[in-house]
Amino acid sequence: MTSTIVRTSVELRSDTFTRPTPEMMAAIARAPLGDDVYGEDPTANELEERAAELLGKPAACLVPSGTMANLAAITAHCPRGSKALVGDQSDIYVYEAGGASVCSGVVLEPVRTEPDGRLPVHRLAAALPEDPDDPQFARPALISVENSHNRCGGVPLPGAYLAEVAEFGRRQGMAVHLDGARLFNAAVALGVPVTELTWHADSVQVCLSKGLSAPVGSVVAGDREFVDRVRRIRKMLGGGMRQVGVIAAAGIVALDTMVGRLAEDHANARRLADGLAGIAGIEIDPARVRTNIVMFRVVDDRYSHESFIARLADAGVRLAELGRGQLRAVTHRHVTAEDVDRVLTEVAALLDPA
Repeated sequence: MTSTIVRTSVELRSDTFTRPTPEMMAAIARAPLGDDVYGEDPTANELEERAAELLGKPAACLVPSGTMANLAAITAHCPRGSKALVGDQSDIYVYEAGGASVCSGVVLEPVRTEPDGRLPVHRLAAALPEDPDDPQFARPALISVENSHNRCGGVPLPGAYLAEVAEFGRRQGMAVHLDGARLFNAAVALGVPVTELTWHADSVQVCLSKGLSAPVGSVVAGDREFVDRVRRIRKMLGGGMRQVGVIAAAGIVALDTMVGRLAEDHANARRLADGLAGIAGIEIDPARVRTNIVMFRVVDDRYSHESFIARLADAGVRLAELGRGQLRAVTHRHVTAEDVDRVLTEVAALLDPA
């Protein structure tokens, strides 16, 4: 009788696959609870106060997801019939189902994104109407910037650039929203306090459920009047939750204990990128890998991106495609250096010319 050794898969499709830590589960079990729609869940209140402090904003609101966080923020900033300038590679424009237009009557105007994730100010300016009083044009109300930038390979945008965008927005009478789903990754990669990346923006959203490993939830932060509007919009969108301290408890642990270790994910991503660069049939620039996202292409004629992903899945490695054949691997706390080496071995075996 032979025995079969079962190896777990290396999950690189997203850092959303992270599971809560034992400390998070313990915090969930002991969290004091109340009705958050009444503002009476003490654990949710504690999380919101902690998040606002960390992000350098007066107030914050817990919402179920980053998509709802961005939608609520856009809706709070933009009157119906106005427009928001967003990157043509941004998650808000590509992956959030057109919610701002469908639900809030806001026009999303895509601005061509530089490979490093920036929306150059001259392109933002070109997206504005020549005559803002002409009733034929939607009034510009918001600029949204993504940091770190997902489809541009997780690149972190520096504070100096964000300050430039904010100054442009103020001159135009437009608010600036920072989609910071992986904002702590950006801050760790740049070696700066997260507030250096947030103080320029009128609002910011961060995800607790990606690299920070909480099971669910995002936070929207801004001034108190703005957050009051977000809270009302959250209710309208179906995000008014009750004993939400069971979510918030894990979020508190995530903010307090999981930020510093993101550097390990970045190191593993660079290890993966450097290894892939040495394999014939892979197209990648390792120097672009700054956080936990590795983007590359397979240029071996034997494979389409679909067949390559399928063959790797059979070998126990899970990757995702992120637009027009570009593959994405995302490191997180469940991916070790040994896992990275295993991935490189499997990729090399698939692309062996023999």
